[in-house]
Amino acid sequence: MALTDFNQIRRNAHLPARIAAEIGREIVEGRIASGEKLPTEHLLAQTFGVSRSVVREAIAQLRNEGLVETRQGVGAFATEKDRRQMIRVEPADLSDPENFRDLFQLRLALEVEAAALAAVSHTPDDLKRLDEVLAQMTGAAKWTEEGIVADLAFHRAVAAATRNDYFIQFIGFIAERIQLTINAARAKAVLEEIVEVTIAEHVAIRDAIAARDASRARSAMRDHLDGASGRLNLELTVP
Repeated sequence: MALTDFNQIRRNAHLPARIAAEIGREIVEGRIASGEKLPTEHLLAQTFGVSRSVVREAIAQLRNEGLVETRQGVGAFATEKDRRQMIRVEPADLSDPENFRDLFQLRLALEVEAAALAAVSHTPDDLKRLDEVLAQMTGAAKWTEEGIVADLAFHRAVAAATRNDYFIQFIGFIAERIQLTINAARAKAVLEEIVEVTIAEHVAIRDAIAARDASRARSAMRDHLDGASGRLNLELTVP
């Protein structure tokens, strides 16, 4: 695979989703062959002109879409055609408020229960991962694209803490679509205010999971999603 085939991504783009879309197109159209190893995170980051964490999120999206598989300590590979199970939602589809609303209804169905399950199922390593990404969300990068990447990683970490592969797969699939909602919400409000409110909501989720309080974790995630949808002026019809 020739790295020169890719161009640097515009800084104002939804970075992981755009990178995933470009690599995914190369795989679907056969320019990256089935079973072919992708370049390393370092090389892809250099090529696209982004950080390795952004590339990591893009690869995670492709994995959840069934286009890429990762092998521990080896790297990422294009999935063999007969093993691909692709469900794709293009970023452009979510420019419609109705589609945004549909996404939040799906998130409520999945993530509220995921938080509750994570509260009773998480391991010390899961809690450590939640703390790591929460630290990234609350650090100096919280105002930047890296803060959004950390936000996505938090939701993935909650899914992983369920110890249920299906939650991991389905929440992983919608993680990059969450990025579109985060960007939209940030564009509609005073950045300082919305970032601090969002961080507080995530801290509440983390604390409830750490306390192994399923009811509290469920409520904290519901409060976060209600807050996030409200910041987008969406009225959800989920009971």
